[in-house]
Amino acid sequence: GRRPIGTAVFRAYGRASTSAAGGTSKGLATMPEAENAEHKGPLPVVPYLVGVEEGDPHLQGQKCAGCGAVFLLERAERTICSSCCALDQLEPFRLADRGTLYVYSIVHRSFPGVETPYISAVVDLENGGTVKGNLIGVEPVPEKINMGMPVEVVYKIAPQKDREGTEYMAYYFQPVN
Repeated sequence: GRRPIGTAVFRAYGRASTSAAGGTSKGLATMPEAENAEHKGPLPVVPYLVGVEEGDPHLQGQKCAGCGAVFLLERAERTICSSCCALDQLEPFRLADRGTLYVYSIVHRSFPGVETPYISAVVDLENGGTVKGNLIGVEPVPEKINMGMPVEVVYKIAPQKDREGTEYMAYYFQPVN
């Protein structure tokens, strides 16, 4: 059966997470209490998952107008392309919801409360960009997973909440039927 996890730890964009010891993760901005109280619905689990509050969750990146390189959206927008060194040429870019499985690993040991085995995957998205996430909807055995198989991004509420009961929106990959 499943064991209770105690305190879930998330590093969510725009919100500090808490540890079991009651500390706060360093380097993460906290939302003012008034904003927290007004927030409705789940928070994105990573900064490049946007559109959650608007009901249009998607992965967001930046694309260089000079060379076409694609980067995941970080806490602060990039101003310099690390591929061609162009300054102020990066523009917001909605990443594709489909791609191909580049590589995977079947994880058999993890943190307490994280159900194993699960499949950690790296996916090359159709319109550029490479993203890591979990592959769901397929049995975690090598015979069932095909390198290069087409996958799609799906958005779901994360299985755990934080200490305050806040839900988080996460993304996963699943095989395209």
